[in-house]
Amino acid sequence: MPASESRAESITARLSALGLTTRAEERAHYTSIEAEVPETLPASTWREVLEVVAEADRFGLLASSLTGRTLWAAVRKAVPVTGDVRGPGRQQ
Repeated sequence: MPASESRAESITARLSALGLTTRAEERAHYTSIEAEVPETLPASTWREVLEVVAEADRFGLLASSLTGRTLWAAVRKAVPVTGDVRGPGRQQ
């Protein structure tokens, strides 16, 4: 399993363990992780949540009166390594 996939799974599992409802979605270049954040989340849990999402490449919080609070994190996928970086027709 690639390290980026392992990191994304770890973040999702740890957020779930803190009582947040999570969902992960694979995108072309990154894995997106979202979690609904209840209004009553204790300050001590917020600190733990921030420690978890700090392991992502990017993270943030969307808040609105209509949809509530959604925490998001993105973990970039590893770039595949190719045998010939010079491209087709450039081999000698």
